[in-house]
Amino acid sequence: MAFRSRREKLRSILSGGTCVHPGSVYDAISIRIAEDLGFPLGMFGGSVASLAVLGDPDVTLITLTELAEQMRRMSRAATLPVLVDADHGYGNALNVRRTVQELEMAGAAGLTIEDTLLPAAFGETKAQLISLEEGVGKMKAALGGRSDPSLVIMGRTGAAAITSIEDAVRRAKAYEATGVDALFFTGIRSRGELEAIASATRLPIVLGGAPDELNAPDYLASRRVRIALQGHAPIAAATQAVYETQRALREGTAPKSLKGLASPELMARVMREGEARVRSADVLGLNK
Repeated sequence: MAFRSRREKLRSILSGGTCVHPGSVYDAISIRIAEDLGFPLGMFGGSVASLAVLGDPDVTLITLTELAEQMRRMSRAATLPVLVDADHGYGNALNVRRTVQELEMAGAAGLTIEDTLLPAAFGETKAQLISLEEGVGKMKAALGGRSDPSLVIMGRTGAAAITSIEDAVRRAKAYEATGVDALFFTGIRSRGELEAIASATRLPIVLGGAPDELNAPDYLASRRVRIALQGHAPIAAATQAVYETQRALREGTAPKSLKGLASPELMARVMREGEARVRSADVLGLNK
């Protein structure tokens, strides 16, 4: 299959002995930059998806179709394997099955399905979890929805910060029993909590943000953490750069006097201009 090599690269990371940091990606340009810089993996988070596609906060307004289409654009632009935050699977277990099918066809190397109750319930200001039984059903549906066995499916829980570390362990063990490929945790606050999870489970672990004491790669690797997210700073940096440039232009700065712009060489590299010229010469008879 066209995307199998990307999925096998992700599986190699999960079966390896080190902990890697993925590059946060959200569009064709960001994924090409991450690939050129040598990141082994891209992470397409739900919050950056909502911001890049809708300009909205992470309150589950983006649709599956929009998420999959953005993933498809990135898959076309680069060969970097990408792990996709598929949130709650956009509905119940049947919706989860379709979510997996759509993201598989869009070229995702892997995806996460979480047990947070989304969208937020009426009148509730704090995050809530679905029942363990429903969570297990979603994991089973996700596994049943993939046609390429190399696609990585991760069971995700935020129970450590929402209920308790004991509940996180209980859910992780139940999701592990369904046959998912890895376990993704958010809200882990200490080495003690990570130790509890690592000792109770067997699968590779992914951390979605952690305190400073959990930022030592060697320690994380020794506890089966194979991927550790570092947030989504690139889209914030891009937003700041666009804001400053637009403001300078609005205030009368001449285009030639603008600061912080990408060089023509960098723009050409990101656009793959050289490759486009070769193709044009081959099929249109244009000069290289």
